Amino acid sequence: MTGPGLLAGGPRGLRRFTGPRPPRPESCELCGTAVAGDGHRHLVETEKRSLVCACTGCALLFDRPGIVTGRFRAVPQRYLADPAHRLDDGAWERLQIPVGVAFFFRNAALDRLVALYPSPAGATESELDPQTWQDVLGSGRLSELLEPDVEALLLRRSEGRTSCHLVPIDVCYELVGRMRLLWQGFDGGAEARAALDAFFAEVGRRARVLAPGPVS
Repeated sequence: MTGPGLLAGGPRGLRRFTGPRPPRPESCELCGTAVAGDGHRHLVETEKRSLVCACTGCALLFDRPGIVTGRFRAVPQRYLADPAHRLDDGAWERLQIPVGVAFFFRNAALDRLVALYPSPAGATESELDPQTWQDVLGSGRLSELLEPDVEALLLRRSEGRTSCHLVPIDVCYELVGRMRLLWQGFDGGAEARAALDAFFAEVGRRARVLAPGPVS
């Protein structure tokens, strides 16, 4: 007799695939506590340069801005914008990024800037000369506030203008994953462009604009 979910005529115990399994609930990778699928905190495992899901309690254990010791660092939740820091097309060309979106973070272990941009294959790393970083981005107030490993400067060039925001590093990798999923053809396609517009609209909505003057 063929029971429910068994392949007729097949080996006993071999079950028929009846559809995708429901996604497994996400949990904190440190203590195992269940976390919400959207909106939970992340840690950066600095040696592996990877993201780790964390519950609020575990994230708070590593939430120490300015401290770059230990295996994990909590990803902050701040978004900042500085209208005074403007980048023209010449500055973008000096960064040698072949697409219109890129993000930059300082790797504490290597003591240098890492430049990445979305592509159909995922996050693509671009070598960046330290002096170019200093000349183009290093003098801005956002770069002074940038926390190593856990925050990034997110740039987008569109219609001759380049926007720059300081954002949590995990949202940059979220963008990379979204672009990889939606990318079609040579230029990404209409769906990917619409997702990109929506993403940056949300970043702009969440960003706190720095007041004029030196950073505190």
